[in-house]
Amino acid sequence: MINRTAPTASPDIVLTKDDIDLIDRIVIQRTGQPPPRKLSSYLTQIARLGGYLARERDPPPENTVIWRGWSRLMDMKLGIDLAGRTCG
Repeated sequence: MINRTAPTASPDIVLTKDDIDLIDRIVIQRTGQPPPRKLSSYLTQIARLGGYLARERDPPPENTVIWRGWSRLMDMKLGIDLAGRTCG
């Protein structure tokens, strides 16, 4: 809902620093450059993880696609956290 009223807002309003860093790493791997520092671009990237194609004429992503993307992002975050820990 914040994205609809203030799409150019900072992503820090909704996402943690770790979330932003992870999305930046994913987008840099895919495109070679980080996304613009706007809330709308970060939410689009989360929706893309959920299957949203982000074509020019596509409607805005819906809750289901964003939920799938968010779930996948949290799985990646958990994997990174677990990989960083050492056993014993």
